[in-house]
Amino acid sequence: MNDGNLGDNIAEHAEKAESQLHHNHHVANDEAHLEQSRWWFASSAFPMIAGTLGPVASAFSICALCRPWVQYLPPDAPVTEASFVDDPNWLTVVNALQLAIAIVANAFLLLNMAKRVRFSIAQPITIVGWYTSSIMLIGLLGAASESLGKGPAPQDQYIWSQAFWYGIWAAILYFVTSCLMVATFFGAWKDKYPKDFMLTMSQRTLMLQTVMFLVYLLLGALLFSHLEEWNYLDTVYWANVTLFTIGLGDYYPTTTVAQALLIPYAFIGVISLGLVIASIRSLMLERGRKRLDARIEERRRRLALKRMERSGRDTLLEPISDERAAPDDDDDDENYMSSPVDTDAPFTEYERRKAEFELMRTIQEKAATRRRWIAMLISLGTWLILWLVGAVIFRKFERPYQGWTYFTGFYFCFISLTTIGYGSDAPISPGGRSFFVFWSLLALPTTTVLISTAGDTIVKVIRDATISLGNVTILPGDTPVMKELKHTVSVTTHGLLFKSHLESPRKPVTPFRMNVVSTSSLGQPPQTADNHEPSHGEGRGRPASLDPEYAGFPARAPSTFTTRVRRSLSRMRDPLSDELPTGLDFQFLLISEIQAVALHIREGQSRKYSFEEWAWYLRLIGEDERDAATHRKPSPKDARPRFRGIKPRQKADRRGSASPPEGDEHDGERDKWSWVGHRSPLMGSQEESEWIMDRLMNRLGESLSEERRRQSGNEEMDSHPGLSQKERGDDIRSE
Repeated sequence: MNDGNLGDNIAEHAEKAESQLHHNHHVANDEAHLEQSRWWFASSAFPMIAGTLGPVASAFSICALCRPWVQYLPPDAPVTEASFVDDPNWLTVVNALQLAIAIVANAFLLLNMAKRVRFSIAQPITIVGWYTSSIMLIGLLGAASESLGKGPAPQDQYIWSQAFWYGIWAAILYFVTSCLMVATFFGAWKDKYPKDFMLTMSQRTLMLQTVMFLVYLLLGALLFSHLEEWNYLDTVYWANVTLFTIGLGDYYPTTTVAQALLIPYAFIGVISLGLVIASIRSLMLERGRKRLDARIEERRRRLALKRMERSGRDTLLEPISDERAAPDDDDDDENYMSSPVDTDAPFTEYERRKAEFELMRTIQEKAATRRRWIAMLISLGTWLILWLVGAVIFRKFERPYQGWTYFTGFYFCFISLTTIGYGSDAPISPGGRSFFVFWSLLALPTTTVLISTAGDTIVKVIRDATISLGNVTILPGDTPVMKELKHTVSVTTHGLLFKSHLESPRKPVTPFRMNVVSTSSLGQPPQTADNHEPSHGEGRGRPASLDPEYAGFPARAPSTFTTRVRRSLSRMRDPLSDELPTGLDFQFLLISEIQAVALHIREGQSRKYSFEEWAWYLRLIGEDERDAATHRKPSPKDARPRFRGIKPRQKADRRGSASPPEGDEHDGERDKWSWVGHRSPLMGSQEESEWIMDRLMNRLGESLSEERRRQSGNEEMDSHPGLSQKERGDDIRSE
C-alpha cells in the first residue's frame, strides 16, 4: 500500500520543529525593565494617542468647512441670532483641500495599524499630511483675520463663528499628533524598536472605534438639525452634550419624530462612547502598567542593592557553596523552620534563596505602590489642569455675552466633568460651544481614568483603614489589639511612629512537610492512610496550586498505568527532591504542570507564585535552588540600559532568552542569576504564569526531541545489527 511518503513528511516536519526549539532553558526575562520608558511611549502610547486625536482633528476640520467663518451680530441682538457672512471661494477651496489631505493621512495611519501598508510608507505620508493640514489651517486663520469681516457694518459687529474656532482646534490637534508620530518614526529609524507599531489587536482597533463614534455623532447631528431646524454646529454641540450624558438642557428635541429617534440614537451612542473610553482606560492603565511597573521595579532594585552594599548587609546576596549541616533532631528542625529566617546568616543556600526571593517580593510591592500613586497624581494633575484652565477659557468666551466670572466657569466645569449638568449655566458664544466640544472629548476620558486610579489608591487606603479600625474595635482578630493599633499608627505615619510595627503582624508560618517518592516507586500505588492521596495543603513544601485538583485532567476513566503514575507524581512535587522521573514519566509530569499553569492563566488575574512553587517549576526546567553553582551575587551596576543600534530581529530574539550585555560578565558567569538580579524571572513585563508556561513548554519540547533521537538511534541499531557497541554510540552522538 502506498502511504504517499507520509512517514518521510512527518519526519521532515519533526526535524524542522526540532530545529526551531530554543535549546536552552536558562533563566531570563523580556528585559522590559531595562528599556527606557520614553521608547515605550514612542512605540506604543504615541501611536495610540495620535490614532485617537487624528480622527477628532478631521471631524473638527469638517465642522470648520461646513459653515462660514464670520457672523454678523447687530447691536443689542442675542448672539444666538447672529447671521452668517459668506466665505470667499478661495478660503472654501483651500479648506476643502486641507481636509482631503488630512483624511488621506488618517487613512494611511489606519491602514498601517491594520498592517495593510508598511510602516516605512505610511508614516511619512501621515506625518507630512498632518503637518500640511496644520500649516494650511494656520495660514487660512491668519488670512481670515486680516481680510474677512470688512463689510459695510462696523468691525465690532462681526464675530467669529463656531467654524472658525473649530479650525483653530483642528490645527492644534494636527500639529500635536504629527509631532507624536515624528517621535515614533524617529525611534524606529534609530532601531530602538521594530519598524512597526508595538500594539495589540484591541489597541489597533481603538482608532477605528474613534472614527465610528465621530461619524455617528456628526451624522446624528445632521439628522436632528433637519428635524429641529437647528444650526448644524449647534446640533453638534447638542449631540456632544447628549452622548456624554451631561444634559445641560439648553437644547432638547421638541418634535415627536425627533424625540422618538433620540431614544435609539442616545442608547447606541452612549454604549459606543463607553467602549471608546474603556479602550482608552485600558491603554492608560492596563497596558502602561506593566512597562511602568518593570521600570520602577528596576530602579528600586538597584536602590536596594546600593543600600545593602553601603550598610554591609549584602551577605544575604552571596551564594553559599559550603552549607552547614542541618540539625538532625526533628524537633530542632521544626523549631528552625518555624522561626524567622536570619537574613544575615542563612542556614543553607535554599533558605538564602528564599530570603532573597522575599526581598524581591518586597521590592515589587513597594514599586507597585509607587506606580499606583504616580498614576494617581498624573491623572489628578491632568484633571485639575482641564478643570482650572477650562474655567479660564470659558470665562473668556462667555463674559462678553453672559458676564461669567472665573467662579462661574469653575463651577460650570465641575458640573460638566462630573456629568451632573444642572443646566443653570451653559455656553452660548460660538467660541464657548466649540471649545466645550473640544474640552469634553478630553475631559470625560480623563475623569474616567482618575476614578480608576483613585480606586487603586485612595479607596484602597480607606478600605484598609476601615478594616484596621475594625480590628482594634468591634472586630478584633487573633493579633493583640495593641499590636494592631501600633501597626495602624505606623502605616498612617509612614513609619515615623512605631517603625518596628510597620509590617503587618502575621501568624507564624507552619513548617513544611513533604512526602518524597523516589522514581523507583512510580509503578506502585502511594502508601497513604486508606490508600487515598493527601488532602489539599498537605505535604511540606508542596504548593497548594500544585495539588491534583488543579491539574486540569479530563473527567474520564484513565488507564491503570496512568492512575498509578499520576498519584505517584502528585506526591513527587518536591523542589528538594534529589531525583526527577525520566522518559515518559517526566513528560507526563510536564504535561500535568502545563495544564495546571494554563488554568492559572485563564483565571484572568496576575498570579504571584510562592517561593516553593517557583523552586518546583525551576527544578523541572533544570534549575536547582539548592545548587549555588548557578547563582551569583547581583550588583546594582549590572545591565544598564544599553539599546543602541539594536536591529529589530536582534531585539525580537531577546524576548524568549535574553543574553547578558557585552562586557557585563565573564563567560563563566553567563548562566548565573539572582532573584534580585537583572535576569530574575520576577523582573520584566511578562506575567509569572506566562514565563513558567513558556519554559515548561520549551522543556517538554526538548524532552520529546531527546526521546525522538533516542528512538531514531534504536531503529538505526536495529537496522545495522553488525555494528559494534562503540560504533552505535558514536552514531547516536553524531546525530
